[in-house]
Amino acid sequence: MKKIILIILVSTCFYLNSYSQDKAGIKRAALDYIEGFYIGDTMKIKRSIHPDLSKYGYSKNDETKAYKGHLMTYERAIGFAREVANDPQWAAPQGAVKKIKILDVQDKIASVKLTLYWGIDYLLMAKYEGKWMITKVLWQAVD
Repeated sequence: MKKIILIILVSTCFYLNSYSQDKAGIKRAALDYIEGFYIGDTMKIKRSIHPDLSKYGYSKNDETKAYKGHLMTYERAIGFAREVANDPQWAAPQGAVKKIKILDVQDKIASVKLTLYWGIDYLLMAKYEGKWMITKVLWQAVD
């Protein structure tokens, strides 16, 4: 009986440690994504998003108030970060919100909600060779 309890305790500790490491890796990828766009850091973008990235989102036209869709690929994400780095008008305002909420974590996938100064981003991540990477993003700008 003592052996069974010991096995259960060791297994539980291993699981909790693994889950904690996953949460830290997920949060790191999300923060790299945010900061990559906020300050124009292409290294953080490359570190956080997978080359198969598909990012799609909606913003409102200022004049018509109609929503328009925008597609962003891996290459375009890196290009946008470069634009932010080269032109401060694109950078995030000082103290801009960076709220990260991990919605779900599995062995190989995770979902995250970000609240950012431009709006809400939902991230889907996958674990590649032990590293969490963003594969899909769906976003909507705030009014």
